[in-house]
Amino acid sequence: MSSAIEIPTLDEAQEAKAALRLITGDSEDQRRSAAEVSLKIGDLEVSIPFAAFQILTDVLAELANGNAVTVVPHHAELTTQEAADILNVSRPHLVQQLEAGAIPYHKVGTHRRIKMSDLMVYRKKSREQSRDTLQQLADQAQELGLGY
Repeated sequence: MSSAIEIPTLDEAQEAKAALRLITGDSEDQRRSAAEVSLKIGDLEVSIPFAAFQILTDVLAELANGNAVTVVPHHAELTTQEAADILNVSRPHLVQQLEAGAIPYHKVGTHRRIKMSDLMVYRKKSREQSRDTLQQLADQAQELGLGY
C-alpha cells in the first residue's frame, strides 16, 4: 500500500461508466455462467478468470462514482494508519480496538501490524452489528409509533 491514492478525473470516471455499461450489458445469468472472459487490448486478446473480471467490474464501478481504488492482497500486513484509513476511523480509535482484542495484531519491534484478512473480518462483523442495531432502533420506533 505504498503508492499514493489518486482520485479519478471526471474524464476517467466517464470512461469507467461507459466501459461498465458495455461490460454489464449482458444478462446476469450469462455473466455468472462464464468460466473465463476474453479481453482485447489492441491486437492482443487475453483470457482472464471470471473472478478477475468481477474485480475489474467492481473497480470500474468505483471509478465511475469518482472513488479512488486501492488493491491490497489478502495476506498483506497493514500499519495502524493504513488500517484506520480502510475502516475510515481515527488511528487512536483503531489502536483502542486492537488493545481491546477486537482485531488480532502482532508487533514488529514497537510497531503494530494488522493482517488485511483480520481487518476485513472485523469490518464485516462491525457492519453486521451496526445493521442489526439500526434495525432494532427502527423496530422500536415503529412500536412506539414515532412515524419512521
